[in-house]
Amino acid sequence: MAARADIVVFGTGSFAARILLDIAATARVPVAVAIAGRNVARLDWLRTAANARAAIFERPATFVTRTVDLARPDAAEAVLAELAPKLVVQAASPQAASVISGQGDGWSRLVAEGGLSVTAVFQALFSARVAKALSRLSPHCPFINCCFADAVNALLASAGLAVTCGIGNVAILASAFAGELGPRAGRDVKVLAHYQTIGPWRQAAATRGGPAARVWIAGEEVADVYAKFRRVQLTPEPVIDISGASGVPLMLAIAAGAEWHGHAPGPLGLIGGYPVAWSGGALALDLPRGLEREEAVRWNRSFEERSGLVAGADGKAHYTGVLYERLRAVSPTLAEGFAMRDLEEVYREMAALRARLQERTAD
Repeated sequence: MAARADIVVFGTGSFAARILLDIAATARVPVAVAIAGRNVARLDWLRTAANARAAIFERPATFVTRTVDLARPDAAEAVLAELAPKLVVQAASPQAASVISGQGDGWSRLVAEGGLSVTAVFQALFSARVAKALSRLSPHCPFINCCFADAVNALLASAGLAVTCGIGNVAILASAFAGELGPRAGRDVKVLAHYQTIGPWRQAAATRGGPAARVWIAGEEVADVYAKFRRVQLTPEPVIDISGASGVPLMLAIAAGAEWHGHAPGPLGLIGGYPVAWSGGALALDLPRGLEREEAVRWNRSFEERSGLVAGADGKAHYTGVLYERLRAVSPTLAEGFAMRDLEEVYREMAALRARLQERTAD
């Protein structure tokens, strides 16, 4: 077996599985993928399933596995040094995505009332470890963080860690809207969306409201997004069948040295999600005509400034708004924010808080 992979995917959960199985079904040029995780039985299944799907669809994708436990701070370095990938994708997290639909305990209630940014410490931990290893071994290798990229990528950037983008969130809406318009018209859709604009699409159409994503079709901004896409309906649970799939064309383009246009959260360490393009070996914003970068960034950042988590240039993260108030009620110390250099310690403190709250039944 050649010790080389075009793409390394960290993670064996349902999100990583969606990525791997869609690579297997859609790859057009040869691509070698390594699946890295700690659950050996799950690794064996994903390798088997992905290679089987590649055979079913007659696609030139091959899959191997490496046993890696990201709970150990330096675990990523060995596999990255061995495989020298063209792209690293990080989808492992000590916080299950199902928390967005949980209702049974104090932790899920804190997430529901304060917002997903309260989970950012959990989502950032493994991604920061992988990013640090990559910075030492191959600082120019593209890095896609799949773990709550809307907020986490800004945290990574504030710590001086390079991150290309995430997948999902803005691409969920952009893909759903494009699907409603049909293949030809869908290519002309551009969407600006913070993760907080996704929630209304989980509700019945008649009850949707609040700040909406901004949408352009063929260069013209849609005046009433809720009305235009009334038939779009997301599930209360994570919509992995769209979100996980949305990053696959970008991953394959990077591995093949091709160009790509689409949407991604957290590009270049920014808060929120944007239209983007991969060209010439680099990612750039691909905004609609008339929308300046500063306006787009300010619009996305305003959601976290009202209630969420904002990373400063000094590497310090600050909780804001409702999230700050809800977190202060259960942990005044954690509510005051943290420096990214202290992430490992803050993770332990946040994990203790989560465990304590999970023992409480939600009112």
